[in-house]
Amino acid sequence: MTREKSIIYTARFFSALFNPFYLPVVGLILLFTLGDMSLLPTSYKLQVLIVVYLFTALMPTGFIALYRRYNGWSLLQLSHRHRRMVPYIISMLCYLGCAWILYINRALYFCITIVMVSLMVQIVCAIINVWWKISTHAAAIGGVTGALIFFSAYYHFNPTWWLCLVLIVAGILGSSRIILRQHSPSQVLGGYGIGFVCALLGFICL
Repeated sequence: MTREKSIIYTARFFSALFNPFYLPVVGLILLFTLGDMSLLPTSYKLQVLIVVYLFTALMPTGFIALYRRYNGWSLLQLSHRHRRMVPYIISMLCYLGCAWILYINRALYFCITIVMVSLMVQIVCAIINVWWKISTHAAAIGGVTGALIFFSAYYHFNPTWWLCLVLIVAGILGSSRIILRQHSPSQVLGGYGIGFVCALLGFICL
């Protein structure tokens, strides 16, 4: 295997590993390790994580894959800006369904808020996508950064090490999207900034 192929395969690995659909699950895991939330029963945490994973990761991924296969498109063809709106709508409906399920089952407020903030990030990205293709991978990790800043202020803990880890992941992920020629540097930076701002303002306002 040549060095160039190794770099491409590594970029594909990190793009798949840090799929934007995992944003709510990552946010919940972070939330469940902080403050009073860490005292919740393990069974409750698992139930919430399973529901959120099903609705925000497994279902949208599956439906979008079916949509892509129905149209006979490759992943690269689906990534074209004008073909991304239907996947956006599919994922937003799944996220909305997740928030509704959590609400009617009286899940904790912050659990619902994480899903709603993730939905907000997707809505903003979908609107911008009408004119300009933006990196949802970068928006997702930007959202994690914004959530971390909010939770560190809310629970009064030092986020330095967590923040260093998230920023390293953001750098690797952004570089991977550029290496794979899915996005330009400006699209990656724009996505990160939008995710960060939406998440921070979302948690403050909701």
